[in-house]
Amino acid sequence: MEKQVDILIVGAGISGLGLAAHLSKHCPQRSFDIIERRESFGGTWDLFKYPGIRSDSDMSTFGFNFKPWKKANVLAEGPAIKNYLSEVIDEFKLKEKIHFKYRVLTANYDSTTKKWTAEIENAKGKKETWVANFVLGCTGYYNYDAGFQPDFPNQSAFKGQFIHPQHWPENLDYTGKKVVIIGSGATAITLVPAMSKGGAAHVTMLQRSPTYIASIPSIDIVYEKMRKLLPEDVAYKLTRARNIGVQRAIYAVAQKQPKLLRKFLLKSIELQLKGKVDMKHFTPDYNPWDQRLCVVPDGDLFKILRSGKASVETDQIEQFTENGIQLKSGKHLDADIIVSATGLNIQILGGIQGTVDGKPLDTSKHMLYKGVMVSDVPNMAMIIGYINASWTLKVDIAAEYICRLLNHMDQNQYDEVVATGDATELMDDTVMGSLTSGYIARAANVMPKQGKHAPWKVTNNYLADRKELKNSSFTDAVLKFHKREHQLDRKPKLVS
Repeated sequence: MEKQVDILIVGAGISGLGLAAHLSKHCPQRSFDIIERRESFGGTWDLFKYPGIRSDSDMSTFGFNFKPWKKANVLAEGPAIKNYLSEVIDEFKLKEKIHFKYRVLTANYDSTTKKWTAEIENAKGKKETWVANFVLGCTGYYNYDAGFQPDFPNQSAFKGQFIHPQHWPENLDYTGKKVVIIGSGATAITLVPAMSKGGAAHVTMLQRSPTYIASIPSIDIVYEKMRKLLPEDVAYKLTRARNIGVQRAIYAVAQKQPKLLRKFLLKSIELQLKGKVDMKHFTPDYNPWDQRLCVVPDGDLFKILRSGKASVETDQIEQFTENGIQLKSGKHLDADIIVSATGLNIQILGGIQGTVDGKPLDTSKHMLYKGVMVSDVPNMAMIIGYINASWTLKVDIAAEYICRLLNHMDQNQYDEVVATGDATELMDDTVMGSLTSGYIARAANVMPKQGKHAPWKVTNNYLADRKELKNSSFTDAVLKFHKREHQLDRKPKLVS
């Protein structure tokens, strides 16, 4: 049995649901199906269940441009984000479009038929064949099956509980327990105050090196006041524009005046710590935005460190022991629970084995046209969010571009589009830019690469991208359009 579909969206997280909503609005003549390998929607916000899980971007820019975030809190907790996404599903009638517990195993593009043929494992574990006109990758960039887990020396000796945040045990009771959290990224700085407030006897954050951390207000007072005076959508648009401008300004300062921004960030942390914690734990040896900048609401991390309920150690692991971690400095950290907040494993297209006319698709040897379309791969686009701003900002403008492209193809009766690559443009840097974070370095063998010049250069500049994707024409030397000899009906149908 073959199922014929028009547009196949892979992933029902923020990217997939946002793209589906835009297609519903801007391409009503097109039909689509969403494949989701998990039991529920939400992607990241369904997978991660650890205490305190929250956005690390402000919600005025993390919300979609077509759906205002109607609360004044700047950062939102995981359940609130998932509820927001459920509203998107309801408003755009997406529920019947999502196929849960379906997984795309392989996908081959046939240049003769100008269609994708996907082998899919359904909810019953049986294989199905789906044939699609277009495939849109909305799977994010990490492996949902397993996070990055270093092999710690003598790890098996530890008699307590060892946890990776990506697989948080349901109803974990850490009341009165000594907890060591390995890591210093967004997950670790969220877990420390959350577990301390949740009843842990003591929480220690163990880091190899410090991270830049900025404290932001948990409530946007200006937005709260504007909502009382202005229509909801106007207040949202103004707040969104302001926060986009602030994000861009901070990033621009980091690029042009890194020492100035470093001085400002370190001074603000020093004021938060009030002499109770050594500044060496918060003084990185790299410039701001060489790695992702982390944020905490109302300085919650610094407050808990000042109180003594939590502490931070900057050291290296000698080995695990029966009851904790022996550090290279000679110090021993006692632990009942060790949390390995050591990051993600990078994966593109959800691990799908892709081919074009039977030839394997190695995404690390391709670039992204305007940050959206995979070079030399027909009828395929993927959404990868920003490293320096809210992921959703890229979802909105990429989705609108894809909609314009599909409408252009329909108006001209095109069945195929391909962004023809230029091998001389290919660089070693990935589309994630110049970040030096561990998970970025580990992505070199799977992530699409940067190009030297436009339209292959990914700038991670939302304002520039928005202008480019909104106004760019489809008549350039890169995009090639083709027609099949016989036009086929695009409506989905089952054929035996």
